[in-house]
Amino acid sequence: MYVVGFAEGAGAHAYFVVTGGVDAYAYAPVAAQLLFHGLLLLDPLVVVLVVRGRSGGPLVGAVVMVADVVANWWVQWGAVVADPVAYLRPVGLSAITVFGVFVIATSIPLHRALVSRPGECAVGQPPPGG
Repeated sequence: MYVVGFAEGAGAHAYFVVTGGVDAYAYAPVAAQLLFHGLLLLDPLVVVLVVRGRSGGPLVGAVVMVADVVANWWVQWGAVVADPVAYLRPVGLSAITVFGVFVIATSIPLHRALVSRPGECAVGQPPPGG
């Protein structure tokens, strides 16, 4: 789920930048714009870390999703208040929020599982002589 979600996020942000250029997020405050552009690098980073089985991958993913969810709610808060029913559809803000909750809720257990894989040292290498 991490790989699919973060890969989709990277693809969406790449699409927005390709079609909208540097001003793709001009509607958002500057801090949110910087984050949304930064997700072009952060989302694929999480994908690579998780695919490679790095224990830090889920934790980086959780931090990225906290920032992404907060920024999206910040940017869209006025529209949500004006028409809350419009945000019940399973795309956009609601999908980002559900995925964010999933990543945050599973990041610690997944991190622990990756750290304690049997037959491997903490750095992900086979133990000496084994």
